[in-house]
Amino acid sequence: MANYRAPLRDMQFALVEIAALNAVSALPGYEDSSADLVEALLEGAAKLASDVLSPLNKSGDQQGVSLGDGGVKTAGGFASAYQEFVAGGWNSIAGDPAYDGQGLPALVAAAVFEMWNSANMSFALCPLLTAGAIEALKAHGSDSLKHQYLRKLVTGEWTGTMNLTEPQAGSDLAAVRSKAVPHGDHYRIFGQKIFITWGDHDIAENIVHLILARLPDAPEGTRGISLFLVPKYLVNADGSLGDRNDVRCASVEHKMGIHASPTCVMSFGPSLGAIGYLVGEKNQGLAHMFTMMNEARHKVGLQGLGVAERAYQQARDFAKERVQGRPFGKKGGERVTIIHHPDVRRMLLTMKAQIEAMRAFCYVVSADSDFAHRHPDPKRRIKHQQRVDLLTPVVKGWCTEIAVEIASLGIQVHGGMGYIEETGASQYLRDARIAPIYEGTTGIQAGDLVGRKLAADRGAAMGALIQEMREFEEYLGQSEDLELLAICSTFASGVDALEQASDGMLKAYVENPTLALAGSVSYLMLVGYVCGAWQMTRAADLAFKHKSADDQESFYGAKFAIAQFYLAQILPKVHGLQIAIQSDVSAALSLGEQWF
Repeated sequence: MANYRAPLRDMQFALVEIAALNAVSALPGYEDSSADLVEALLEGAAKLASDVLSPLNKSGDQQGVSLGDGGVKTAGGFASAYQEFVAGGWNSIAGDPAYDGQGLPALVAAAVFEMWNSANMSFALCPLLTAGAIEALKAHGSDSLKHQYLRKLVTGEWTGTMNLTEPQAGSDLAAVRSKAVPHGDHYRIFGQKIFITWGDHDIAENIVHLILARLPDAPEGTRGISLFLVPKYLVNADGSLGDRNDVRCASVEHKMGIHASPTCVMSFGPSLGAIGYLVGEKNQGLAHMFTMMNEARHKVGLQGLGVAERAYQQARDFAKERVQGRPFGKKGGERVTIIHHPDVRRMLLTMKAQIEAMRAFCYVVSADSDFAHRHPDPKRRIKHQQRVDLLTPVVKGWCTEIAVEIASLGIQVHGGMGYIEETGASQYLRDARIAPIYEGTTGIQAGDLVGRKLAADRGAAMGALIQEMREFEEYLGQSEDLELLAICSTFASGVDALEQASDGMLKAYVENPTLALAGSVSYLMLVGYVCGAWQMTRAADLAFKHKSADDQESFYGAKFAIAQFYLAQILPKVHGLQIAIQSDVSAALSLGEQWF
């Protein structure tokens, strides 16, 4: 298994030139986020990722976690690596300075988070959940809870979890049965939660669980769910740790991948009831939890990007070293490395082009989040928040689905060696496969995109996105360069497909929501491919301004060629998806259950 090396120049191109780091750094409160500071930060993160986290990736996969009398024990080296992670301030990069955070933009944090997931996806899942807990507590917690818990969560000294689903509920949170009984100034929580990522471990001194439960008089369904904070160890008034709370890990799941990330069945209140504290308002727990979930969904999209990059690096390095066969069409001569074979080149470029599109897309949406929080114009803040809301399910759904494809291609590049565990290629596919499932499956993301985002404002936010694409298309169409014009023409066809599919999907949802949802995943993927094309078209324009006409082997020459490949070989998928969306999908619903 090759060691991870952060693609710093590619990341800086996406950060600075595509996602406009300078514009983000000009926002109130972000003035210190200069390009030089960000460059130094990325170099430090890259060193930690490659020297500390990456070497634990394979050993963690092989060793996994174990559950004993003292709770969950993590794989060797994980506890010390986490302490180094916390000591370096890496958990607090985008944290609120009021709680010892560094206050850097979400855009910068996105790039660093990509590195953690490329280096060690199992490890990165822990700070991912902590970040979500921070956002939920910051948005909805009382002043007392913020004072007691936020600082330790922001620094990473304590970790956070999200406790939603139960054995009988799955993704149907209306079926949640965990209960919260009032008891003085707190509550006693009783219930069992499943699939709790990093629900118990030995790498931090306390774990802060955010859990959905019902009050005794709560109405049925999702309207009767409240959100509670339940610490593993109770916290004294002076901030020190007190008694162990009545919450235990009942078992750990044996999974296909992410073996070094404990996925726990958590038992709350097996004895007297776990002491918990209400977060936000009663019976508003699901709405409050979505603050945490949306944060997690965006980061899971970045997770897909990270593991895809690692799978690509593994395949690329193997292709440059593996000697097999001779150049096509030549008799005799020396045998060559497989990167000289046309189909291996195609696979590697398919991987790389989609990774660069994913990276640019994820970073741009992260920048939108920064503008939504810090832009001085309230109207601009609303506009950018609408963009974030619209595209979060696409970031999560499209990036994770593409990550699985890329990890699978990585195995194909290896040939038979990819199917052998020793090479390490298969771990990336096993790890990547969870990302389209947790924090809401791709079908749930697609339903959110169509039902809650597209239909809620009758396509206004999508229309604004398409209009922005059209404006860039018009600008690029004024170029005198034939290659740029060809890229622009292909991009325009993708925007046409997006506009037509969006209009059709909106009309279908109004007439028959069930049928519209049957085609919603195809629609989500179409949106993702076109958003990727938008960023790759912008990358081509930026690269064209830098590259020398006689130096096609330069960094910017390569960027231009990669963009050309994406537009020519990847974007055309949208036309097939458009046909599928516009066709009759009723067969999926009309076929009798007995025929499946």
